[in-house]
Amino acid sequence: MTSPRRTPRQVHLGAHFPGVNQTTVWRDPRAGSQTDPASFEHLARTAERGLMDFFFLAEGLRLREQGGKIYDLDVVGRPDTLTVLNSLAAVTTHLGLAGTINATFNEAAEVARQFASLDHLSGGRAAWNVVTSSDAFTGENFRRGGYLAHADRYVRAREVLDVAREFWDSWGSDALVADPVRGVFARDVREVEHHGPQFDVRGPGLLPRSPQGHPVLFQAGDSDAGREFGATYADAIFTMHGTLEAGRRFTADLRARAVRGGRSGDDLRILPGASFVLGDTDEEARDNAREIRFQQVGPQQAVAFLEQAWGRDLSGFDPEGPLPAEDPDPTSTIVQGRARSVQDRFETVRQWRDLAAANGWSARELVVEVSGRQQFVGTPEQVAAEIDEYVQADACDGFILVPHLTPTGLDEFVDRVVPLLQERGSYRTQYAGTTLREHLGLSHPHRTSGTLDLARQPVGQPARHPVRHPA
Repeated sequence: MTSPRRTPRQVHLGAHFPGVNQTTVWRDPRAGSQTDPASFEHLARTAERGLMDFFFLAEGLRLREQGGKIYDLDVVGRPDTLTVLNSLAAVTTHLGLAGTINATFNEAAEVARQFASLDHLSGGRAAWNVVTSSDAFTGENFRRGGYLAHADRYVRAREVLDVAREFWDSWGSDALVADPVRGVFARDVREVEHHGPQFDVRGPGLLPRSPQGHPVLFQAGDSDAGREFGATYADAIFTMHGTLEAGRRFTADLRARAVRGGRSGDDLRILPGASFVLGDTDEEARDNAREIRFQQVGPQQAVAFLEQAWGRDLSGFDPEGPLPAEDPDPTSTIVQGRARSVQDRFETVRQWRDLAAANGWSARELVVEVSGRQQFVGTPEQVAAEIDEYVQADACDGFILVPHLTPTGLDEFVDRVVPLLQERGSYRTQYAGTTLREHLGLSHPHRTSGTLDLARQPVGQPARHPVRHPA
């Protein structure tokens, strides 16, 4: 007797609108503006046509500088995240709307209200990608400046989320009651009272409970503190672990941390960022990928990337020749407004020199090889099979796709790869629900009775501050 066929794990996909980075080939004549509403709308409608889980926006709080000047090799400037997502709620019906908002430079009550509003306006499709910062350069744009020590960034983030969840939970599920004489009035509204090192607040939330209870929470930190934060609070993890084995190790680690914290490992969705390049043949796809990479990393981009690693002004350096001969400056802060991509400059430079010598690469070719995002490159059949392999092997739950062309770069994937994933039985053929939690297969943070689900309380944190019903 044959054993029953195992139901494949479902692939989850999101679409990333790249605002400021070298992934997008902005010089391509087909590229659209990063501030044009039509660009955002096109990518969102394409993602929804492809039955994807969500549309994802990154965040930039200050223009990046290098060598004391505005870094103008990438397109700079982007509209406010929540403004864009609220506008997209009006032109989509099922697509989740995920926005990156910094927990360091924003107030908990304000962000809680903003995401609750988006969840209401979209019918339950809001997601918050929670990021932190200890960057004093970025902090100069804000009232508190760069006051936050690096070690304290997750201390504040934890309290931001604790307070935000108190506000989201301050209204019961039946808090609005219609009365024929007195009209609509509030009932079952609990007052938030929180006294902590970062926030001292009192009062109920300003909005009724939203369709998802809480917006879906994304997180992307990869340090040990970041992983603990994600395993405690997040519903989905945006990671850069791109290879199959690295993905399996990362996923196993995050699920184990969640279990140790009293959660189910299945409460997390692991979603690496990935780009893709398609071709009618494997050779054509690889030729296309090479052409795209050299468009992304022009001579000026290569020099700028090397300056970040060397910590030196390399003006006049020829990127088509060998790597710089001088040693890096370990103390330089030549880059401002961007996370440092190289921690140990001497070891990194040593490794790069070995790679360049072994492969006969020029400096620019080396940069092309070491700076690229993990890609799926091949025919549509090959890409569909590889994506499916990652998910079935529990290296991740899916991917956040970053097209190299904005806003039309996702079209080819939806037209040519999505149908093949559907044929494999690992991708939806229609939306089964209306909320992002339903798309991702995540539990609701409240019980059906409307009481708080204490199983969702972050481990190691005290119970929520008591709240009082108004008289």
